[in-house]
Amino acid sequence: MGRARPMHIADILRRKPTFSFEFFPPKTAEAFESLFTTIADLQALNPAFVSVTYGAGGSTRDLTHDLVVRLKQQTPLEPIPHLTCVCHHQQDIESILQRYAEAGVGNILALGGDPPRDRHNHDRSLDAFRHAADLVRFIRQFKGHSDPRGFGIGVAGFPEGHPATPNRLLEMDHLKAKCDAGADYICTQLFFDNHDFLDFRDRCRLAGIEQPIIAGIMPITSLSGIQRMAELAAGTHYPAKLLRRLQAAGQDEAALAAAGVQYAGEQCQELLREGVDGIHFYTLNKSQATREIYRHLGMPHSAAIAS
Repeated sequence: MGRARPMHIADILRRKPTFSFEFFPPKTAEAFESLFTTIADLQALNPAFVSVTYGAGGSTRDLTHDLVVRLKQQTPLEPIPHLTCVCHHQQDIESILQRYAEAGVGNILALGGDPPRDRHNHDRSLDAFRHAADLVRFIRQFKGHSDPRGFGIGVAGFPEGHPATPNRLLEMDHLKAKCDAGADYICTQLFFDNHDFLDFRDRCRLAGIEQPIIAGIMPITSLSGIQRMAELAAGTHYPAKLLRRLQAAGQDEAALAAAGVQYAGEQCQELLREGVDGIHFYTLNKSQATREIYRHLGMPHSAAIAS
């Protein structure tokens, strides 16, 4: 059974560095059960928390809720659901928060979000919250949680820059607004060059942002995944040293996956040496790559994080 008492992210992040995983809600019963096989594999690694994505415009609202509640009730994992602004009225958000509070969920990752593909002309003026900072502020004011601090709140950071904000100074102003509105931590988009993350962290501190910053890591495991990652991250770049290894693997999928996992493991090693607050693995609902990175780091199973 899962924990009855919700854990606040501020308490979780005292155990530095943290290691955590992201899942997305499956759309079929078969995929749902397959995911729980993955979760059983990763549960042994004792993550500090796991996050669950939220489809564009709330398209997976019920699926996300069901997965989060099942994680809470049937596992010892601490789930953090994503929640977005797009295509939501205030009463929608309030209802979602109330359901999570009643289920004992302690934390939310608040995001701006994107409209669904079939609603690319969606009028954002119809949404209760135009920006993630507005959503953070509303969650912070929510009074229906058993923890007197309310929900713990995370927000997104973009080491390579936000695709909708090419002005990097303005981008940092937007991140500062989210933090000032009540965010407890920042989780970054995936990146392949640690220099981008370390520079981003330095600029955050110069801007007066003191919240913990968790680095998002997604190992490359297939040729098809390379393009998919670039699209998901809205233009992430691949350093030459990574491309060189991938090209050396050629069309050998096993060799490419091994090269991708090794590269991600080296990224993690360097980030740990640099004192990163935490590492968040984008698992794509699979366990092998993450488990191999743990072995690369010399952190087998429950020894990875102190309970």
